[in-house]
Amino acid sequence: LARPSGACRSERLNSNVRHHESYSVAMPVELFGIVASAVLGVVHIVLASHSASLQRGYRWTAGARDEEVAPLTGVAGRLARASANYLETYSYFVALALAVHFSGASGPVSKWGVYLYLLGRIAYLPLYGFGVYLVRSLAWQVAVFGVGALGWALVAHALGTAAKCRLTGRSRRHATALARE
Repeated sequence: LARPSGACRSERLNSNVRHHESYSVAMPVELFGIVASAVLGVVHIVLASHSASLQRGYRWTAGARDEEVAPLTGVAGRLARASANYLETYSYFVALALAVHFSGASGPVSKWGVYLYLLGRIAYLPLYGFGVYLVRSLAWQVAVFGVGALGWALVAHALGTAAKCRLTGRSRRHATALARE
């Protein structure tokens, strides 16, 4: 939902929603993170495929690729491995971001989780491509910590909802209603 910013200035907005300066876009940070990470995934694929084409030639790229070829080396090999590595963490990030969003567990921890994941994965690509070995691992750990923060936000939310049910004497059936309060 996009509205000119002048119409929304007086509204108090959730801190977990990203806003553009000239338009207010009501998109929770978890969903923004999924969209941004999908774009980053496409960047991974494009860089890996073009670097492989430069190494093997565009005839190979356009061909059937039936014959065995030597493994990619140098930058092309590193970008292909970085792309594969990205896909290993992407599904966990998306699953947890969606779970946080749909369970109503959004908050400061999930917001930081999204930002840490994106920051770590964005830094990881050029670091791996240029062969920077120790800092690359640090960037990967930042991204994994972001995924962990999303998981923690979800667990903390679930534990908080269960505690509210026990304190109020309500059944588990009311947990969903409490989560939205």
